[in-house]
Amino acid sequence: MKIALVGYGKMGKAIEQIARERGHEIVSIIDINNSQDFASEAFRSADVAIEFTSPSTAYGNYLKCFEAGVPVVSGTTGWLDKMPEIKRLCAEEGKTFFYASNFSIGVNIFFAVNKYLAKIMNHFPSYDVRMTEVHHVHKLDAPSGTAITLAEGILENIDRKERWTLNTAEQPTDLPIQAIREGEVPGIHEIVYESDADKISIKHDAKSRAGFALGAVLAAEFTAEKKGFLGMNDLFHF
Repeated sequence: MKIALVGYGKMGKAIEQIARERGHEIVSIIDINNSQDFASEAFRSADVAIEFTSPSTAYGNYLKCFEAGVPVVSGTTGWLDKMPEIKRLCAEEGKTFFYASNFSIGVNIFFAVNKYLAKIMNHFPSYDVRMTEVHHVHKLDAPSGTAITLAEGILENIDRKERWTLNTAEQPTDLPIQAIREGEVPGIHEIVYESDADKISIKHDAKSRAGFALGAVLAAEFTAEKKGFLGMNDLFHF
């Protein structure tokens, strides 16, 4: 498969290594200094583009990929206000877009466990719930996209919680997400349920970027011949 990389930071380099190990060809690498290459024949020849950039540039990158006729797999977070337009382009103009707030297989299992636990905890109002996420100092958005996905899984299933808030709960119906930025932490997410009697917690701790990179390449393999708006539920059937 021919893959284009959009964004060549640490994630882009990890994806490149795993893609080559799986026998794929990297036909184009676009970073901040060569955005003109979206119009190149090399980029247009790609079966799929894998995009990991920044919240401020992601949406524009997607439109450039669509213009070149290249399906997109993206893990960039912090741009979701534009999501309705991306879904419209997929539905009405036949574009192909695969999005995940986190491509790690383990994290997506964690998403499923989180929803299941929240359904149980809906019946036990004596337990309050909170979340902590820790990432490296280079991460620009807070809370993380993964934390927001986890929060949405809780809010969908616990009637006594109405919204997530950053760092502190303003009222009992809030789900607080504490966002910590330190060192080079790939990503830690912990959800805690606590009552007067005890505490229950579930936690995912990423050891490296390798799990995210593998998931992104698996998503690219899945997406190359598909149409429409796709996600990890389509890939793993959770």
